Amino acid sequence: AMNRVQLLGRVGQDPIMRQVDGRNPVTIFSLATNEMWRTGDSEATQGGKIWHSTLLFLCNLGDISQKTTWHRISVFRPGLRDVTYQYVKKGARIYVEGKIDYGEYTDKNNVRRQATTIIA
Repeated sequence: AMNRVQLLGRVGQDPIMRQVDGRNPVTIFSLATNEMWRTGDSEATQGGKIWHSTLLFLCNLGDISQKTTWHRISVFRPGLRDVTYQYVKKGARIYVEGKIDYGEYTDKNNVRRQATTIIA
C-alpha cells in the first residue's frame, strides 16, 4: 500500500507551532493549490477539461476556469518542523511531500468533525 502526496502551491499564512498535552510540537500551515482548465466543446477535451501547466499557454486556448484547493499541512519531524516554522512565510511558493491523514475531533460546541491533513 502507498499513501503519498505531492503538492506545489502557495503558503496561506505564516506557519504556527503548537504543542498539545505535552506531546512533541508540530508546525502547521495552509497551502493553496490551483487547477486550471479550458472549457469548451473541442474534441480534444475529456470530460470538458484539458489540464495544462502554464497559464500563458492556456490564454490562447479559450475560456479558462480555475479551482483553488486549500490543504492543511502538519510538520512533526524536529529538524524540518523548526526550519519550516522559521523560514516558510505567507505567499511563498513551496513543494510539499507527505501522506494524507484523516482524523476526527470534537469542536468547542461538542460537535464531531472530520479533518484531512497532509503530514509532511
